[in-house]
Amino acid sequence: MKKVFVEVIVKYLCDGTKIPLSITWENGKEYIIDKVTDIRRAASLKAGGQGVRYKCRILGKERYLWFEDDGRWFVEGK
Repeated sequence: MKKVFVEVIVKYLCDGTKIPLSITWENGKEYIIDKVTDIRRAASLKAGGQGVRYKCRILGKERYLWFEDDGRWFVEGK
């Protein structure tokens, strides 16, 4: 697997928490994030890298989205 860097629309809460609302894939297709079910610091064992991991529900499926310490967002791609 590889890291796929994506554009993310983010809502910032008063306490500084980031809540991703949608991601835009490499091909320009936008996916709305239905719900964020978990936020924690974790590593991507499949693609490498680490940061804050967001467990998201997109189109009814659970997906992980990472926010790296350098300020970029990525998902695990095939």
